[in-house]
Amino acid sequence: MKVYLEKEVAEDLIGYKLRNIQENIKKILKRWNEIESSTFLEKAKNGTYSEAENDAIDLKQLLLEENKLNNLMNSF
Repeated sequence: MKVYLEKEVAEDLIGYKLRNIQENIKKILKRWNEIESSTFLEKAKNGTYSEAENDAIDLKQLLLEENKLNNLMNSF
């Protein structure tokens, strides 16, 4: 099944989802007093943050989704 959307509608929907993803990324980083996701992920991996496994998994997924949506937005 194919669905056709106007470009503006698609951009609005993608933008909305991107903003939500970015807010969730910020919440995770703020919880651990970090600014950079790469720093947080490294500290979670090396054991500096021993209870951060779930947040690290969530953050990785959010970053992948953010990248995918940014690529989609740039393809218009």
